[in-house]
Amino acid sequence: MNLRFRCLAALASTGAISLAAPAITVAAPTDATDHGITSVTLAPSFLSALESLGVKPGAVAPGRVVHRHGNTVAAFPITAGAIDLGAVKGEIDHAGGLSLSAGTNQVELTGFAIEVYPNAASVLTGLVTVDGSFVGRLPLFDLSLANAALSKHEERLAIQDVAISLDPAAATALSNVFHASVPAGLPIGTATVRASLDDGDEG
Repeated sequence: MNLRFRCLAALASTGAISLAAPAITVAAPTDATDHGITSVTLAPSFLSALESLGVKPGAVAPGRVVHRHGNTVAAFPITAGAIDLGAVKGEIDHAGGLSLSAGTNQVELTGFAIEVYPNAASVLTGLVTVDGSFVGRLPLFDLSLANAALSKHEERLAIQDVAISLDPAAATALSNVFHASVPAGLPIGTATVRASLDDGDEG
């Protein structure tokens, strides 16, 4: 069985491929965004885990991975989204992504979407490609807003200190691809979202 189908089988067994759509509700105010950036300061434990597995992280353009003040930071442009701060829900889409390579095996995680809804776990989903074969959009990282700080000034929104950990389904898939034990819940890093908002008013 090739890597793509092992990955699919592992995800199907966890139910990760069937993402239940949240109930649609209408709440105001809702702001749209089509510009900004999400940056993630990668946790040293995550980088060490990749190194121990012989996995090299990289960026898929226009995403970037840079070294800044002793930290490794991944950054992804925001392309679209809708945010309802009153109901604490929204989705934010991004361009670019991450690549994970080990020998002849390569996984690309792209098209990141932050999904936050009431009464549901906050998650970052992405498009998964294994060795050039598209797998699908899957949950990748679990998000914790417990210690997050939110600030809004005019048309600028900042959400800081969002904790990111590896989703169990993604851990299973990566374990199969790289023939190693990748633990669920592995801390990935801390994210900061900076978005320009448009409330839709014409003035």
